[in-house]
Amino acid sequence: MNKYVITLESSQANNAGPKAKADVEQFLTETDYQILPLKVNLDPADKSFGAKLKKIYYGKYYIPKILQQSQADVILLQYPVYSAYLTNELFKAIKQKTNAKLYLLIHDIETLRLFGGDKAQSQAELALFKQADGIIAHNAKMRSWLEEQGVTVPIVELGLFDYYNPTPLVKQRPFAKSVVFAGNLAKADFLKKAATLDFELTLFGPAPAKTYPEPLKYAGVYPPDELAKHFSQNFGLVWDGDSLLTCNGVFGEYMRYNDPHKVSLYLSSGLPIVMWKEAALADFIVTHNVGFVVESLTEVGNVLKQMTPEQYREMQQNTLTLAQKLRQGHFIKTAIKKLESLEG
Repeated sequence: MNKYVITLESSQANNAGPKAKADVEQFLTETDYQILPLKVNLDPADKSFGAKLKKIYYGKYYIPKILQQSQADVILLQYPVYSAYLTNELFKAIKQKTNAKLYLLIHDIETLRLFGGDKAQSQAELALFKQADGIIAHNAKMRSWLEEQGVTVPIVELGLFDYYNPTPLVKQRPFAKSVVFAGNLAKADFLKKAATLDFELTLFGPAPAKTYPEPLKYAGVYPPDELAKHFSQNFGLVWDGDSLLTCNGVFGEYMRYNDPHKVSLYLSSGLPIVMWKEAALADFIVTHNVGFVVESLTEVGNVLKQMTPEQYREMQQNTLTLAQKLRQGHFIKTAIKKLESLEG
């Protein structure tokens, strides 16, 4: 049986997305899946006539040819693909050139993340989901949202994104009540108001401000696979928007549905999580005791003050157990097996 993972990435792509998708490829090729090599050399910013011709070549000739030769029985497509045109051509070619079952692993739902009130684009995206034979959604909240939108294909929940992390785990961290935030600092507008926070917050990532007030400390920028080496803090913070009091804005609201990849970075590094109470993953964090959740960042200092070293040690032990699962691809391997068994 020929089972393939398809990851259609622009060779120009430069963001955190490729890490999540590359890890899925790595973990699934440890099972009975192989990578279908679809290499597309396009610059999404290039709107020239030549670029359009190239896109048509990929969509009408190159992709269908590779798919036809694959003799695929099962295809897992890592969604979304950065081009709406190529996404449609890919779906068409899978249906026309193969007899494969098409599963989608959702990394992002653009309707929730970007399209907002754009009804036409939202309907086009939902129409794609309805063509799949099965979907892996992030969690129960995302699954419920898909079902409410009329997506009736089998849907399983991933739980968390796995995370290849070669850095040796620190078995015991001294409890210094410290927190780290890693990410694109230019997008973390809440940091502009963070001078009033009453806990130590260390920052990693590109585009830092020229200076940060106490209690913030900037500690540099590193590639994803190296970042964990530099974490000496007790907790990893997941927060979005321009407010300390709540997560807001498009990406803050999106946390009600998605699994931020940052959660997997921290957990796979052995760091328990500090997260917004309304986030989709809040229940997971609390149930597995791998961190704590708050309505507002103004609560964090107080929670840390009241936490005992024993309580922290228990959280850290739970996190280390979970880190091993994330480093071995436990969640994607389990989800794909479950989806295949539902499909029969």
